[in-house]
Amino acid sequence: MQFDSFHLKMLSKLVALTLVAQSAWAVDPFTVRDIRIEGLQRVEPGTVFVSMPVRVGDLYNDDKGSATIRSLFGLGLFKDVRLEVNGDVLVVVVEERPTVANVEFVGTKEFDKDVLVKSLRDVGLSDGRPFDKAQLDRAEQELKRQYINRSLYAAQVVTTVTPIERNRVNLTFTVIEGEPAKISEIHIVGNKVFDEPTLRKLFDLDTGGWLSWYTKSNRYSRAKLNADIETLRSYYLTRGYLEFQVDSTQVSILPNKTDIGITINVSEGERFVVSSIKLAGNYLGKDDEFKSLVTIRPGQAFNADEVAKTTKAFTDYFGNFGYAFARVESKPEIDRVNNRVALVLQANPSRRAYVRNINVAGNTRTRDVVVRREFRQLEASWYDGDKIRLSRDRVDRLGYFGDVAIETQEVPGSPDQVDLTINVTEKPTGSLSLGAGFSSGDGLGLSFGLKQENAFGSGNSLGVQLNTSKVNRVVVFNTTDPYFTEDGVSRTYDLYHKTSSPYQDQNYYQLVTSGLGVRFGVPFTEIDTVFFGAGLERTTIVPGTLLPTSYQVYANEYGYTSTAVPFTAGWARDSRDSSLAPTQGRFQRVNGEWSFAGDAKYLRTTYQFQQYVPLSKQYTAALNAEVGVGSASGGRSFPVFKSFYGGGLGSVRGFEQGSLGPKDVSGTVVGGSRKLNVNMEVLAPFPGAGNDRTLRMYGFFDVGMVGGPDGGLAINADASSLRSSVGVGISWISPVGPLRLAFAKALRKFDGDRIQSMQFQIGTSF
Repeated sequence: MQFDSFHLKMLSKLVALTLVAQSAWAVDPFTVRDIRIEGLQRVEPGTVFVSMPVRVGDLYNDDKGSATIRSLFGLGLFKDVRLEVNGDVLVVVVEERPTVANVEFVGTKEFDKDVLVKSLRDVGLSDGRPFDKAQLDRAEQELKRQYINRSLYAAQVVTTVTPIERNRVNLTFTVIEGEPAKISEIHIVGNKVFDEPTLRKLFDLDTGGWLSWYTKSNRYSRAKLNADIETLRSYYLTRGYLEFQVDSTQVSILPNKTDIGITINVSEGERFVVSSIKLAGNYLGKDDEFKSLVTIRPGQAFNADEVAKTTKAFTDYFGNFGYAFARVESKPEIDRVNNRVALVLQANPSRRAYVRNINVAGNTRTRDVVVRREFRQLEASWYDGDKIRLSRDRVDRLGYFGDVAIETQEVPGSPDQVDLTINVTEKPTGSLSLGAGFSSGDGLGLSFGLKQENAFGSGNSLGVQLNTSKVNRVVVFNTTDPYFTEDGVSRTYDLYHKTSSPYQDQNYYQLVTSGLGVRFGVPFTEIDTVFFGAGLERTTIVPGTLLPTSYQVYANEYGYTSTAVPFTAGWARDSRDSSLAPTQGRFQRVNGEWSFAGDAKYLRTTYQFQQYVPLSKQYTAALNAEVGVGSASGGRSFPVFKSFYGGGLGSVRGFEQGSLGPKDVSGTVVGGSRKLNVNMEVLAPFPGAGNDRTLRMYGFFDVGMVGGPDGGLAINADASSLRSSVGVGISWISPVGPLRLAFAKALRKFDGDRIQSMQFQIGTSF
């Protein structure tokens, strides 16, 4: 008979315990007058006394002696326990286990120390706890398990125990991590309809590429493999192969422990076509309404996604009438002779329910009220599936949480009531935006923005923007209260100071603008918001060298300092699936600014349109268009400091930021009263990044212009002033926000245009 190391250790302990216990046996029973404990260093005597089954005044015998030894060993604090009898005094002699003084790690690069310390604490080994060799073995196995989860199968762990003063030990875990195990081959066996390269493209796991150091797609992970197998299963089930099965999956590790081979054996089965769809069960007398939700069509190939979409639509529709526990099952009736399948949708609405309580969980920083005010489902009201889904989407659109999920729990003893718990996972809500451009004429220009969307967990936002460009220097502060009123009307305060100067030398002219304003946003629908507000603005033209003629003309007519009282109104509609990396949906925004009081009187309007169209799972087409129109009012000229400018990111890439627009006789860009720019993009996976959507590349074509008559100046504004560019770029959802890097070539340009072939910005989608 063979014993492993664990059983040998247990046997040795049992033998030792038996021998020690025998030292307490063969003692004539006596009444204990006193109990004395010897050998304690750190353990409190009270801990020993409480654990002993013998007390002063008790009758001591061999059975109680054995029970005492077992009890004290069971504390896990002692390496040795003996009982001695001195007359009618019971003497307990103990030898304490060493205490772990410090745990160190050497050679660990894959993990932070805190992660490893926590994993060892979970198996009972940490600073200040008694040292146990069995726990040390478990700790080594736990460390190896952590590395295996990272595909580091060759990792070795060597532990060094160093005794120190006061019966303590230092533990040092020396780790030789080795190279991660990489997938060298993936094979799919049994496929006949679809070839292996087509099926392997569905997987997130692969055999590696030049970007594998970033994506880690060639590192084996059981969770990722399971996800890929489900993707493969879904691929077949959505194309009619109702009986597709994955027969087995073999993962083999070569002796070098760094190469992994994966083989997936499948049975495709036959392709089935839907012959009919039938409704069965109780549909509340609304059969026609439920039939309108069916997306499955007879004559088409069986599609598991459409079946799941239909059953979910049925369940959700039942929820609209308060049936929170409705069950809808799809039961296929298979005709294998003709390869046809009839689908029977069996419904059981169960019972109608009220919502008793709505709970919020997972919000460690965000206040409950910030989440609750987005809910459209109310407590003590009928369960309404539409309102619950809308509530979940509204909480998700706040942008404060990485994950939002709603759970429904039955109330014990109340079959007609449910509790809702919205579980949120908080994420950092601060955003950083950076921008830079470089040209041989003006050097490097930087922009910086910092915004906290959920300041102090209140749901309010605070923001600051800075721009160090030689042409435009900006300082902007703003704050928004999204629930200024209980009805969801938002309020925003803006405070800004902007200085525009073409050169750093203080002898050249400047344009200085300071202002403040307040805006309100009124939600009219779940995706539509109307804005309005007012402000006070003061603009000063600081005369100096090379003052543009248009500025001088305006100053001669209205003075070097102008005040304006602009009123703003606008509308926005946002149906995009994401604000950071949208793949479908539309965004529209109209904004008007009208100043009818003060020295500057004008009307300025902009309209922006964005459309995202998914071309496939991996490719997305995007369109951005923006039009701006300004005009004078009150018989005055259009203020030159309200002109539009173009060029750069967000406009026509490849041209220096703000460099496009009419110029006066001195050659200075003075902007215009009309603006147009159109951006077209196609986004695709970055080579080597697989299906990772956080890192993509894109190709683009931009066209735009700035022009328009201004103050009687003869400035050409027809299509002949259009500029255009083409290029490629990289889009990366970085930890500080979306980063866009563009390499552009100007297609249509004119003499005097300032070109920037490379531009980047953090914090924008276009």
